[in-house]
Formats: sequence, structure tokens, C-alpha cells
Amino acid sequence: MSDALEVVRNDAAGRFEVRLGDDIAFAEFRVLSNGILFPHTEVPPAFEGKGVGSLLVRTALSWARAEGKVVMPVCPFFAAYIAKHAEWHDIVHPQYRRALGLED
Repeated sequence: MSDALEVVRNDAAGRFEVRLGDDIAFAEFRVLSNGILFPHTEVPPAFEGKGVGSLLVRTALSWARAEGKVVMPVCPFFAAYIAKHAEWHDIVHPQYRRALGLED
């Protein structure tokens, strides 16, 4: 299902969003001078088990990479996703690498 959903970056709200009817799944972000902080992700029950959380994370991380920014995954979902997907390890902020078990 996640392939059919559109992720929109809502800069005013500081989050990536996916809408399904009245429900909104989102991943919050904060652009800081030293990278992009991802503090919280929320996936309503209507989206659970459909890959929407992963779609949000992939989209947000792709954006961060395209912007040349490192990421600070404070959100447990972001942290777990990054830890499991080596293709994103290179953009993790140095101060967050140990928490994710990504020591060089």
C-alpha cells in the first residue's frame, strides 16, 4: 500500500505527512545548524502494518541526504530503522552513532 501513498513535506509544520482520508501519519523534523533532528513519528491505526512509517523515514532521510545534512534520530522509530538499514549509516550525526551501535 505504501507505494500508492504520497509523502508531502510540510515545512510550515516541520513534518513529512501522508494522508488517508481524515487520518495523517507524520514524521517531525527540525532543521538545525548542525543537521536535521527527527524527534517524533506518529502513525495512526488506519496506517499500521502498511509500511507508512518506513515510507516516511525513507523519504525524510532521502531529503536529508539530498540537502547534504547529517541526521539526529531522536525518534525511536527513526533510530531503529537507521540501525537496520546500513545505507543510511553514513548520514548519522557523529554524536548519535554510538547510541545506534554504529561506532566506526
